Amino acid sequence: MRAGYDFSTMKGRRNPYARLLKKPVTIRLGADVVDYFKSMANQLGVPYQNLMNLYLRDCVQSHRHIQWVAH
Repeated sequence: MRAGYDFSTMKGRRNPYARLLKKPVTIRLGADVVDYFKSMANQLGVPYQNLMNLYLRDCVQSHRHIQWVAH
């Protein structure tokens, strides 16, 4: 094994499996919801869509359910 490697001459290549990890969707959210996540994301220094994805993933892993009461 070499003591050091020169990666400056390597050509970048996209991960062929990356498209399988996330699915693009169109969703309509309230402006207050988007503003809330954008504000929190700015404080944490992460993109707001990643933060929303992390929150929703936590809901899935926790098997969180919504209590829906119809009027």
